[in-house]
Amino acid sequence: MFDPRFAQAVIAMCVHDDNGALGIAVGRLHDSLRFRAVLEEAGIAPGVAPDAPVHLGGPVEPQRGFVLHSPDWGGHGTIHVGSHWALSFSTDVLRAIAEGRGPTQWLFALGYAGWGAGQLEGELRQHGWHAAAAHPALLFDTPAAGRWKAVWRAEGIDPALLASETGRA
Repeated sequence: MFDPRFAQAVIAMCVHDDNGALGIAVGRLHDSLRFRAVLEEAGIAPGVAPDAPVHLGGPVEPQRGFVLHSPDWGGHGTIHVGSHWALSFSTDVLRAIAEGRGPTQWLFALGYAGWGAGQLEGELRQHGWHAAAAHPALLFDTPAAGRWKAVWRAEGIDPALLASETGRA
């Protein structure tokens, strides 16, 4: 990967169509910001919400919050990604989590990774990415720092054997 912001990145893809792609990076955490502080900043009483970490969701709109969550909850501004997970970006989901009626599994991220029409396909042709199968258990049950290696292993690949350069035949 030529962009250091995406070195060993794990991106949960949420939208990929003719207009482009949008995903949430789930492999890195904010150093000092926690979820309850985000709720307070948004004017929402934290209630029963855990003081969960905040993920660095990507370089686009890093001040905008997203909740990547299990598909058992939906509200205004929710995009369901197959049966794997959902993405919500309204304060409805934040209030639901604070009140204890939100999704059973979730993570919060600031920012997203986005690509224009055809851009991600071009990067895939340049061997910049590996498109892995969806692994919801790794997304919600694996600590952020271990997700990159865990996804490779789930794909049947030992990450220690990966080469840093590719060739062309």
